Amino acid sequence: MESNKIIYDIKMDEDNLNIEIRKFLKRVGITSQREIEKFIRESLANGNLKEGQSIEISMNLSSGNSELSHSIKEIINIK
Repeated sequence: MESNKIIYDIKMDEDNLNIEIRKFLKRVGITSQREIEKFIRESLANGNLKEGQSIEISMNLSSGNSELSHSIKEIINIK
């Protein structure tokens, strides 16, 4: 509990932090969607993937000093 108090007592520009994080997430989202779509289209075209199949994708979030590490895995169904 004490460590949480220390984190929330730090003064910073919350609006700026929110804007910076949203800019990063927007770039990640747009770029990731394009790459996934490209991969699926190419895989369908070359026969490595067919309608009705699914693919597992993952996203890894990390910081330069390796103190932040978070992964998300998801299944995408191709219809």
